[in-house]
Amino acid sequence: MFSAFAFKIFDESIANYHVKDDVNQAFSNPYPADEIAHLLYRKNWIDTVQWHYEDIIRDPDIEATDALQLKRKIDASNQDRTDLVEYIDSYFLKKYESVDIEENATVNTESPAWAIDRLSILALKIYHMHEEANRKDASEDHLQKCHQKLAVLMEQKKDLSLAIDQLLEDIELGKKYMKVYKQMKMYNDEELNPVLRGGK
Repeated sequence: MFSAFAFKIFDESIANYHVKDDVNQAFSNPYPADEIAHLLYRKNWIDTVQWHYEDIIRDPDIEATDALQLKRKIDASNQDRTDLVEYIDSYFLKKYESVDIEENATVNTESPAWAIDRLSILALKIYHMHEEANRKDASEDHLQKCHQKLAVLMEQKKDLSLAIDQLLEDIELGKKYMKVYKQMKMYNDEELNPVLRGGK
């Protein structure tokens, strides 16, 4: 199933990041550029770095200039994330372009890649909640609460994985069809953001 394949790659990316656990470390993709695994690995690496950006920027003692610089990195990371989602959707559009769509086929509430985006974030939640549930310096109450949350996350993984696989199967059978809306982000566009174009 595609969800299990993707989650395995997400786990690999997260584990490799945490060898150094440094947002400034060099990125290296172990998968060939023409494989979907390449996009999945890159997608999760972006998510993993941004996860730690979000931790750092919440430091109450962070200097204002450092926070601003980090905010710019988070903005750039969000753009990279959106780009990768669109690349992944392009893969599925190409893969299913010759499918005969049933007359009563329906469109899903989100594209396959945006569902996979949620699975990537979920992999990070599971990894870090597992860490918290096994902390040696935490109270018993903290550990118990984190174990309960981890159980919920694992149930969510099961449900989301099933939903992704069912969606892909329905698309492959022509019961559903993909309709992808390209990004309409306005804040990075000099023509659409009045601040960037010098307006008020």
